[in-house]
Amino acid sequence: MLRILTGFLWLIVLVRFILPMPWPWTLKVLLGLVLLIASQYHFLSRLSSGSVFAPEFPRPLVIAFNVLFGAIFLLAVFQLALDAGSLVVMVFTGNFPAVAPELRYAAGLAALALASFGVNRAIMVPPLKDIEIAIPGLDPAFDGYKLVQLTDLHISRLFPAAWTEAMVAKTNALDADLVVITGDFIDGSLEHRRADVEPLRELSARDGVYAISGNHEYFFDAGAFMEHFEAMDMRLLANSHAVIERGAARLVVAGVPDRSAGHNGYAAPDLAAALDGAPDATPVILLDHQPMQARRAAEAGVALQLSGHTHGGMIRGMDRLLARANNGFVSGLYQVGSMQLYVSNGTALWPGFALRLGRPAELTRITLRQKT
Repeated sequence: MLRILTGFLWLIVLVRFILPMPWPWTLKVLLGLVLLIASQYHFLSRLSSGSVFAPEFPRPLVIAFNVLFGAIFLLAVFQLALDAGSLVVMVFTGNFPAVAPELRYAAGLAALALASFGVNRAIMVPPLKDIEIAIPGLDPAFDGYKLVQLTDLHISRLFPAAWTEAMVAKTNALDADLVVITGDFIDGSLEHRRADVEPLRELSARDGVYAISGNHEYFFDAGAFMEHFEAMDMRLLANSHAVIERGAARLVVAGVPDRSAGHNGYAAPDLAAALDGAPDATPVILLDHQPMQARRAAEAGVALQLSGHTHGGMIRGMDRLLARANNGFVSGLYQVGSMQLYVSNGTALWPGFALRLGRPAELTRITLRQKT
């Protein structure tokens, strides 16, 4: 299905952009072939690793594929918009207007420039995003408590060991009380990613590092990865919780596995089990990779849910489509009943479509405050 969709985007560019151009046929054929190969990036990724989610090419080639695939996507959108405008003109004039080559050149250059910029924004170590969230019932001992949320790291050929090391160094420099990772650590097998994830061993915070699985872990050997991360001094919360103490004051951090876990032979998310035995009248921070079930968490009395998964929608405008697929939650802070939900744009994103335009990556530092 993905090959059909990407092939359709290429066909739009071929028929409505390349063929009408006043170029020699050799140039048209050459450009058409280059873009055809780029449009089949995900199929080639499957050939390289057995999975569309893990391109095992050299990083410069992965970047080039993303730039070209992004340009195809954007140019197809621009061309469809141009054709829609031409159809409106035809309604009033009776003739489908000819499009000047200069306009097509502008569209092509804009698509390539935006794709290049968007990929650059996607693969950088993300900037810090500071937010404060007021929590009802938070003990004064936890007022000013700082946690860093990392999510959707997608450590891969696109986000290799050097990127991971830089991201870890930036996280540790924040001197957080707690680091949480809300899923999608990797893209690829443990065999391929072992060196790339190794810098995560250096993550540190006063109260430790807590994590949950994301859906991408289940595209590979989730069990092996979870065991590996636990051996790196992370605490994996799978339908469980931890109690953080400051003297007599307490704060609960709970976590559930991704919604796809149960379909892959692992324990399905069970919020009741995650909260079982948690101290009464204590605020609960829930780690749940996908934000879809936020209303259920609110009904269970969770104070704050931290999620990722959506990558913030990646492109402003496209985020509205992803919001519809995630019960309206795509980026930022939401009030869901008595609970607050924070959906991070992600620390990185899937290397199969690494493009960010208006929805930047983030390294999120959350300061908890008493709600007055």
